[in-house]
Amino acid sequence: MKRTIFFIFAAVLFCFCAMTSQAQAQATRTWVSGVGDDANPCSRTAPCKTFPGAISKTADCGEIDALDPGGFGVVTITKGIKIDGGGGEAGQVASILASGTNGVVVNNQSAACNFTVLRNLDINGAGGASVTGLIGVSVLAGKNVSLENIDIENFTQQCINFQPSSSMNLIMYSTNLENCAGGGIKAATTTGTNRLNIEKSTIQRSGIGVQATSNSDVVIHHSMVSNNAGGGIEANGSTSQISVDLSTVSNNQTFGLHATNSGIIRATNTSIYFTNGTGMLVDTSGQMLTGNNNWLGGNTSGDGSKTGSVGIL
Repeated sequence: MKRTIFFIFAAVLFCFCAMTSQAQAQATRTWVSGVGDDANPCSRTAPCKTFPGAISKTADCGEIDALDPGGFGVVTITKGIKIDGGGGEAGQVASILASGTNGVVVNNQSAACNFTVLRNLDINGAGGASVTGLIGVSVLAGKNVSLENIDIENFTQQCINFQPSSSMNLIMYSTNLENCAGGGIKAATTTGTNRLNIEKSTIQRSGIGVQATSNSDVVIHHSMVSNNAGGGIEANGSTSQISVDLSTVSNNQTFGLHATNSGIIRATNTSIYFTNGTGMLVDTSGQMLTGNNNWLGGNTSGDGSKTGSVGIL
């Protein structure tokens, strides 16, 4: 009997030690390298090979940094974390090749850290003659997502699909979205309100450049939305609002700005040029509000018109 109790105690102690060791193995900061190995501890001197390999060894609220150029694999993020590809605006070094799948899935379930930061990354859906990548960045859950100096291109669906089940915030800064058949950004949620802020970014050669549908508020500032086959910027639905300021919306098909199904667009200090369709298109109770300081021209079906004015104090 004593021997049995001893073995049970030893087994419990072993399991406890194993769990403690596993918890301690998660570092606040980890590293990846093109010549790394996922069997490594992901330290600066013994980096991992892939983002999935590193994220399992990175603590909640932690950070993964790239040491050198390389393709580090598609990744699903289930905790609060920052992934930095290094290089800054002078030259991104880390990349994700998403052939036949999504590039990054954000499904942050952390109770302690409600942020996800992606910085200095190239996310490519396998371009060339046959694009196979699905979604560049798919956001499902969390609270705050920040995309900084990101290049997302060549996907069959959206570059960014921002459709969480409840309220989330997105900040997109100095980012390029390109050649995504389903659109540059699509935003919607069933509960609460999405809030998206887009600054100094380019959205081009995609379906609809920016589309806000249910429960989504979008602010676009100092950005370019051009050459999109589905149209430029669309507020579609009574709970969708888009504000566009100091931006260029040019060479899009069908419409430059589109307010439909009671959606609201507010446009100030923005150039809307060379649309193969209507510059400012309004239908089905949409609202197009302006500050009388936009520039329109070269739109094949006309410039369109506003339905009201933006309040100016």
